[in-house]
Amino acid sequence: MSGNSIGKALVLTTFGESHGVAVGGMLDGLPSNLEIDLSFIQSELNRRRPGIDFFSSSRKEDDTIEILSGLYDGKTTGAPVGFLVYNRNQNSSDYDHLKDVYRPSHADFTYHRKYGIRDPRGGGRSSARETLARVAGGAFAKLLLLTKNIRINAWISQIGPFEIPDPSSHEQYEIAAHNKKTISDPVIMAFLEKLKSDGDTAGGVISCSITGVPAGIGEPVFDKLHADLAKAMLSISSAKGFDYGSGFKGASMKGSEHNDRFIKQGDRITTMTNHSGGIQGGISNGEEIYFRVAFKPVSTLMLQQETVNTAGETVIIEGRGRHDVCVLNRSLVILEAMAALVIGDHLIRSNR
Repeated sequence: MSGNSIGKALVLTTFGESHGVAVGGMLDGLPSNLEIDLSFIQSELNRRRPGIDFFSSSRKEDDTIEILSGLYDGKTTGAPVGFLVYNRNQNSSDYDHLKDVYRPSHADFTYHRKYGIRDPRGGGRSSARETLARVAGGAFAKLLLLTKNIRINAWISQIGPFEIPDPSSHEQYEIAAHNKKTISDPVIMAFLEKLKSDGDTAGGVISCSITGVPAGIGEPVFDKLHADLAKAMLSISSAKGFDYGSGFKGASMKGSEHNDRFIKQGDRITTMTNHSGGIQGGISNGEEIYFRVAFKPVSTLMLQQETVNTAGETVIIEGRGRHDVCVLNRSLVILEAMAALVIGDHLIRSNR
């Protein structure tokens, strides 16, 4: 199986399955002598782990990271950073009834057709638990970006049919407060609680802001910064759409409305507007980079659904086990991690 690595100068390679022994990865390309706060790395994993709220999977995992290589005396050595997290709370028997069944909108059918074999326990490699290694790698990348005063903040801007106004500021503490307010909104809470009781699920939209990126990051033609961000975001489980800057809204604007006029402010050239989303010609222009990612509803339902088995026979299945009603809260840190890996990779490639 190929396709388990991302990046060219800062390369994350991941391994592991949902119900295997462990999930882990190797991050190669981090500069030496970078101070690593392991408590920060663990705190990022804690944001992603199951059971963080009423609407996420009830699977209980400590998700404690073990560092295997690449650190000495709290700093990177320049060698690959190897890490893993053991799976402690698998209930593989929850999936026995799905061994020979193709679940609607899952990767069961496509994995089976491609490889001639599949792991039915939680989806194996296609499980969202695979994103744990992304979060760990992204946490290391975030520490690199902090040395350059680059910050990444994601927030929920839509849950199901409910659009949520963006916070007025993208500072970290305000984003956190905004997300807490969003998930406690009584109308949205009632919507999610009804879905859970019905055995159904919801999707939504996450927005993200990246500040502090200097002008000149990005590698045209095929490694444009927004193209690499799009690939990274769409590689996340359940991600179905990506737009940056004005996005699809820009399609309805006139050029005279959309163009970002350059101006001089003090000793810095900037733009009056930022419809470009901080990227022009695939290269950062020094303004805030912002984008949105749409997530589909979780495919595993606690409802009866008609499908077929590996013999092509029509069967009725019903979800069992522990699953998310809505993945958005847990996806925030995953999205930030992928953005950090992309920006970190391009910074190193640009010798910044």
